[in-house]
Amino acid sequence: MKVGGRKMKVRHIMIESVVTAKEDNTVKKAIEILYKKHVGSIVITDDEGKCEGIFTERDVIRVVAQEVALDEPLRKVMTKNVITIGEDATFEEARRCIISHGIRHLPVVNRNGKLVGLLAIRDFLDEVFGIKFLKPY
Repeated sequence: MKVGGRKMKVRHIMIESVVTAKEDNTVKKAIEILYKKHVGSIVITDDEGKCEGIFTERDVIRVVAQEVALDEPLRKVMTKNVITIGEDATFEEARRCIISHGIRHLPVVNRNGKLVGLLAIRDFLDEVFGIKFLKPY
């Protein structure tokens, strides 16, 4: 797929200012971050900036439904074994990855596995169709 007249790479459309947290942050703190930063996900990173997990608005719904204590650390509720994509992957590869895994947030990593960006489903809709979304809340 050519978007914008060229073979679009993930690095050209990713969000570079990714909201991150450590796995020992609490569920309550993560929910506050999602709300205050107006984002749909927080990528959990280690001290070297590598992805350890992800916590999304879908996880908030699950945590509330399961009555998880808000003082629990993220390591207990985050999605582990995160699907990531390299920054040099194509737009089409990222699209297929999001669709095949049924995810809405795709962390972007460099060759060393360090987090460098994030793709969200709304980025695709904006890039392909020019659909601008309002902030989630």
